[in-house]
Amino acid sequence: MRLRLLAACMLPVLLTGCATVSYYWQAALGQLEIGRVARPVAEVIAEPATPADLRARLEYAVRAREFASSALGLPDNQSYRRYADLRRPFVVWNVFAAPALSLQLRTHCFPVAGCVVYRGYFAKSAADAEALALRAEGLDVYVGGVPAYSTLGWFSDPLLNTFMRYPELEIARLIFHELAHQVAYVTDDSTFNESFAVAVEQAGLARWMAGNATPEQRARYAAFAERRRELGALLLSTRRQLRAAYLSSAAAVDKESAKRDIFAALVSDYTGLKSRWGLPAAETRAYDDWLLKDLNNAKLGSIATYTRRVPQFAALLAQEGGSLSAFYAQVRLLAGLPRAQRNERLDLLVAAAGEE
Repeated sequence: MRLRLLAACMLPVLLTGCATVSYYWQAALGQLEIGRVARPVAEVIAEPATPADLRARLEYAVRAREFASSALGLPDNQSYRRYADLRRPFVVWNVFAAPALSLQLRTHCFPVAGCVVYRGYFAKSAADAEALALRAEGLDVYVGGVPAYSTLGWFSDPLLNTFMRYPELEIARLIFHELAHQVAYVTDDSTFNESFAVAVEQAGLARWMAGNATPEQRARYAAFAERRRELGALLLSTRRQLRAAYLSSAAAVDKESAKRDIFAALVSDYTGLKSRWGLPAAETRAYDDWLLKDLNNAKLGSIATYTRRVPQFAALLAQEGGSLSAFYAQVRLLAGLPRAQRNERLDLLVAAAGEE
């Protein structure tokens, strides 16, 4: 079975040329390793040696997984019904790259997954080596750890230790997000795919919390969502300023200066936001690690991929009266359109919503 699965992973790879075989080989082996260590969730829960905290989170994940299919119309298959402890903090590390004076992320095209704006590595050392080579080309580079990803239904994706340490609501959110990729996926549009999945996770989490969260949890998550909204607005403003600077007729040296000033303003504005939030340092550490270290075009682009078209998808869901099944049907129709036509229709949704 293992050899047949490896052959299935590698067949399209071997048709792409020897130059990329090593990259695909590590990807195939990494996926196989996940499958090898994954065990049925019920078995892990029943095992006496399973820590009580992990057992409780797995039981929570089981309920969220059932809700995903029964209430959100997400695929009812074997995904997230097994658990794998990879004994590392992330399942993969994604490498993003962009020119020094552009927000356009470098695109990579693969069998099955199509074209995406990153390259994923199952070992951080390999991701760091790729990042070093890209920086040598003069590119802005960002290496980001990823707690989960979707194989789009090709494999039964398991629950992973990489996100089971998260707060419970985040576990549910992540399950909803990754299952959404099995509903609709465009092989050449990462922003469409990720923004759709974020819209599903947000709608799904709101419905899940209505019956599966305490008032305290709901209040805490509402505050978190508001902080995320404020931070998203700040990052969007920064993107707009950078885009204007890069598209201007100024000399390259002046664009570089503007870039430094804009990123410095982002740090200053974030510091002001953080002060107003008044949170303990432990609760802003993740934000600090991301915003106060090595800001560049690639890092900013990696976030935009997940958020740029969320308002359009939210407007489409509202247009369908909140019906997720109708929403999914419309999204699948959009997925079949050429990108320009797809984006035009999404933008019209937001414009129409703003006029009401």
